[in-house]
Amino acid sequence: MTTYAPKRTTGPGQTIQLNQLDIHYEEYGTGQPLVLLHGFGGCSQNWHPFIDQLSERYRLILVDLRGHGYSTNPDNRFTHRDAAEDVFLLLDELGIESFSAMGISSGGMTLLHMATSKPDRIDSMVLISTTTHFPDQARAIMRRASIGTLPRDVQEMYRECAKRGDEQIRQLLSQFNALAENDDDMNFTKESLSTITARTLIVHGDRDNFFPVEIPLDLYRSIPNSELWIIPGSDHSAIFDAATPFASTALRFLDRPH
Repeated sequence: MTTYAPKRTTGPGQTIQLNQLDIHYEEYGTGQPLVLLHGFGGCSQNWHPFIDQLSERYRLILVDLRGHGYSTNPDNRFTHRDAAEDVFLLLDELGIESFSAMGISSGGMTLLHMATSKPDRIDSMVLISTTTHFPDQARAIMRRASIGTLPRDVQEMYRECAKRGDEQIRQLLSQFNALAENDDDMNFTKESLSTITARTLIVHGDRDNFFPVEIPLDLYRSIPNSELWIIPGSDHSAIFDAATPFASTALRFLDRPH
């Protein structure tokens, strides 16, 4: 069963203007940069259950993707390709050239765009509940998504992460609906994935209702120097289950030399 991060109201946060957007981010810890990207409808605080453990070893940069959390999106349009460009612009402003990264669902899809467009920037990455494309079962869920059709824990996440209230939730769900008709944004092939140079850990629940387990298997077979962790009995964004040793497993992977 998927659960989501509990509330945590304290912690550093800053907003930086990038083109027409305000991008909000939080920083914790010191050391090598580790960028953390949340899933669609979420925000940087989805990572809060893991920051104490992760920040002991890394400088964490938690980003609110465009239109999420405290970040803005005046165009009311979301693609993972655009989100990837936003994150690169933010890191450039922070003077960060190379980094490691972890992404949940849409965060992982954003990382795929980043890792294929500028492969030399990412040293290692963890892709959680990530896909190369939107299969029919995902598109069906995305088309009918509304605040009423979302599972209760996901509704709570949207409400907690939408810092501008109901209008922000409506905008995000409209963007989510629109992605169901988009064939260009997520359309990675074996050839494009083979250009990734980052060491990659692929994490996926074997009962993911969006992306069947064949997709992470394809990712594993296509990305050089990748590893695969299938979590049994788990669905989308399975890392929040208290029985899953996510942070310790991810740290062991990230700490290994290239």
